Amino acid sequence: MSSGCRFGSTLGTSPPRAGAAAAAAAQEGQSDAMEQLRQENEILQRELEKLRRFDNPKANVAWKGVYKSISDTLGAPGFPNVNARHAPDTHDDLDLEGIANIDSTAGTPGEHHWENGEWSQEKVKESTANHVMLSWGPSGPGKDFVQIDKSEGIYLIDRNGNKYLDYTSQAVCCNLGHTMPESVKAAINKQMDSVAFAYSGMAIVECRARLAQLLGEICPGDINGFLFPSGGGEANEAAIRIARRYTGRQKILTQYRSYHGGSSSTLTATGDSRRWFAEQGQAGFVKIFNPQPFGFSWGVSDMGASRRCLQALEEQVMMEGPQTIAAIMLESFVGANGVLIPPVGYIEGVRAICDKYKIVLILDEVMVGFGRTGQLFGFQHFDGVIPDIITSAKGLSGAYLPLSMVGVRQYLKDFFHSQPVGWGATYHAHPVAMACGYEVLKYTLEHDLPGKARDLQPVMMEEIENLVNKHPTVSAGRAVGLFGCMDLVGSDGKPLAPMSPNVVHNNPNMVRNDVRLNRFRKALRKNGLIGLFRPPLLHVCPPLIITETELRDLFRRLSLSLDVLDEEVIDDE
Repeated sequence: MSSGCRFGSTLGTSPPRAGAAAAAAAQEGQSDAMEQLRQENEILQRELEKLRRFDNPKANVAWKGVYKSISDTLGAPGFPNVNARHAPDTHDDLDLEGIANIDSTAGTPGEHHWENGEWSQEKVKESTANHVMLSWGPSGPGKDFVQIDKSEGIYLIDRNGNKYLDYTSQAVCCNLGHTMPESVKAAINKQMDSVAFAYSGMAIVECRARLAQLLGEICPGDINGFLFPSGGGEANEAAIRIARRYTGRQKILTQYRSYHGGSSSTLTATGDSRRWFAEQGQAGFVKIFNPQPFGFSWGVSDMGASRRCLQALEEQVMMEGPQTIAAIMLESFVGANGVLIPPVGYIEGVRAICDKYKIVLILDEVMVGFGRTGQLFGFQHFDGVIPDIITSAKGLSGAYLPLSMVGVRQYLKDFFHSQPVGWGATYHAHPVAMACGYEVLKYTLEHDLPGKARDLQPVMMEEIENLVNKHPTVSAGRAVGLFGCMDLVGSDGKPLAPMSPNVVHNNPNMVRNDVRLNRFRKALRKNGLIGLFRPPLLHVCPPLIITETELRDLFRRLSLSLDVLDEEVIDDE
């Protein structure tokens, strides 16, 4: 703890402790009571002994009259070891004295927290190493992260003035880029000045009604009821709860190649290896194969693959028991696991299976909602598909503030009109976050950001095709709107990173690949790129405000970085 203090030295002072006199007095009183019980029992035993000497009916009568005495605290008369009350084993005395010696007073903050001016880069690095923890990866590397000082448009700028093009919108969330529109900034400030917070379970603020109505007006079909959690994982947690509460069933079917959030339930719903952090002890989640499996094929054509995959899914539904399944939960377009493009007819077929067996269809659009794929919502690419529940997050607020949404169809809204949803959170429907989301959504519609993504889709496809043709380390790619991904492979044509992270520690080839990938990361930084990199997947998901010139520059920088990875692989042959 820091030594310099601006507070008094009495901070956290504990009151004086009571002495041992009271405890000793209590123990003495307990001993007196036990002694009195022993004396009373001795008197009763003598009386019974007199009755036993007479072999006549009176003795039996006397025994019946003193029945209660045989379960006396100290045992039956004459039999002190029979029917005595249970005497528990004594535990060793707790080391309360040792705990008392531990200092639990609050620490004293250093003066540097009140000093004007920026911390030095070394100070930031030191504090990060000492106190900051990371989430999905080990915390050690955090101290070496680039220190971002400013941001503008599609760029982040570090403290040395180096400019980095954000090629994945951070975690596929900065749809509007890094310059906050003035309308959004004004709405946030206005809400903070008027009502900074009101708990959603006891008050309504105007921006909540406005955002809910706007969503009700633009959402396809009869999606009319809305919750506003703080993040995508919370939204999916609420969606699962809603499906189970409505159906009275427990099972949730999700795909192996999927990600749905970091809470215990949503991480168990997740299909990729991150679920191993949480799935022990979690029940009710059943995995199904994607129409794009790793090691086999459902068919060479979209029609054939859809038909076989849907046949397998329906058989699994029947084997699990439709009456036990609350929901099938899918990402409209699988995001973190590779931007997987569903074969024609697949999502439509899942909707039909859900209708046939009265199963709730949840579509997770945390990544793709609000324009990423060239449509306002990803499911609009699939003819006639309306989910029963939709979740989304990142694009709703442009990542300026934490906000997500759960949208439900009218029949679910009606059901919960007189029933509790059974989900909640302190910051659900936070007024400032909703004011932000409301203006971001209006900006998205006014500037037709879905249309911009749709217009740049041919450029995405062209540039990805060029990278696949040029670089031996890029085997294939996929894109829809401004949502793209490529697969990185070694000279043997196999992925440069395993499906299971644990494989790295046991496979010399994977250890070598890990070194190559670290050099590739450095090349990305050298070429002025920053983004979310999950090898062997290389995502390209820039902010929706990007221009064609900027997009082509992005791919130029990416190609230069891939040259380094190509050399690493060629040198190893």
